[in-house]
Parts: sequence; structure tokens; C-alpha cells
Amino acid sequence: MRFTVCDDYEATSRHAAALMTEAVRRKPALLFCAASGGSPTRAYELFAADKQMGAQLRVLKLDEWAGLAMDDAASCEAYLQRHLIGPLNLPPDRYYSLNSAAEDLPAECAALQQRLAEIGPIDLCLLGVGLNGHLALNEPADVLQPGCHVAKLAESSKNHPMLAGRDASLSHGLTIGMADILQSKHILALVSGARKRDVMKQLLRHEITPLFPASFLWLHGNVDFLCDQAGLEAPQ
Repeated sequence: MRFTVCDDYEATSRHAAALMTEAVRRKPALLFCAASGGSPTRAYELFAADKQMGAQLRVLKLDEWAGLAMDDAASCEAYLQRHLIGPLNLPPDRYYSLNSAAEDLPAECAALQQRLAEIGPIDLCLLGVGLNGHLALNEPADVLQPGCHVAKLAESSKNHPMLAGRDASLSHGLTIGMADILQSKHILALVSGARKRDVMKQLLRHEITPLFPASFLWLHGNVDFLCDQAGLEAPQ
């Protein structure tokens, strides 16, 4: 992994946006797997300011909260529409999503897995890292799933800031799998803020375990990991 420590969230976002822009300029029809949440928001804003980035770009949604309506403001769908798909005017035929309200969730995952087999592998996968070390909604467990699947949410994921004020009974999510992530040609991981200090400490132990899914990034040969100073500094 190539670690870059940036001064703050803004600097991290600018670096991430520059890497995204460079990748699309090299391959305009790049397949970009897009995460939601606080970490990439500013990077998306900077990236999408250049409307030409969406001319041929293809976007795959990384994960989704099961049971939320697709137009719920807390859904990953609504987030990506606000921050990436809408600003880039990306047409529906170049956006591959997961329906959070599908009647048959395993079938929804299987359909996206088949689609990914047809259009993949992912060229650039942008990831955040959860407080428990999850990647997408691949939660810590004795075993991890290789492909797109219905995932049982860990308690820390149920308390994700995106879900603030929503039904506490949400228990599952839809997510691409660990093999899908690790088969990506290039991974861009973003971590920022003091609340992620323990995550960084765990990651920097170089110990690979399914109980900390982010540790599997050590097995990939092309990862840019961006972290701000707040995520590394010891508490005062």
C-alpha cells in the first residue's frame, strides 16, 4: 500500500479527487466503484466539478442499506445521486446499482454479481474503512464472502451517521464481496478524523484477519491509502 498522510480532510479530499481525475483521464470509460458516507463527500464534489469526467464514466454502487426506500435521504442511492451521479449527469445505462427495497434481496445481489462479471473487473474502487474495520458492508466475521451478498449489519454499522434518526430495526445491507474488491485494478481508501485512530492502529499492525476486513488490503498490489493527521495523532 502507498500511504499518504494529508494535513486535514480538505487536503485528503483534494488528493483523492486528483487521483480519481487522473484515472478517468487515462481511461475515460473506467468502471468506478463508489462508496458513500462522510469520507468521500468533498472528493466527489471536487471531482464532479469537471463535468467532462462523466462523459464515458461507468459507476457501480458499492453497497446499500437493506429495507430503506431508494429515495430515502439516508440511502446510499440518495447519497450517490446527490454527490456523484446527478452532478455528472450520468445516464442510467452507465450506473449499476442495488435496489434496497427489492422483494428478493439475494436475487438482487446475484443479478449485480452477474452484471459485474460482464462489465468488470472494477478499475477503481473507492473505499472508506468502518470503525470496526469493515470494507463496504463486509463486516468482521470468522469467514468473509467473496461475492455480492446480503450482509448482517454489525452494531457499529447500525449506528452509522448516515442512519441517524432512522428505524433502529435495520439489520442487513447489500454489498459487493471481498473478492470483488480485491480484484479491482486500483483501490483508493480514505480515512479521516480522530474517531478512526483505532482503525489505523489496527491496520498498521500488518495482521491479516477476517475479524478486521480492511487488513485484506495488504494482499492487494495497488492501493492508495489516504489518511489525515487527525487519524494518526495520539490523543492529547
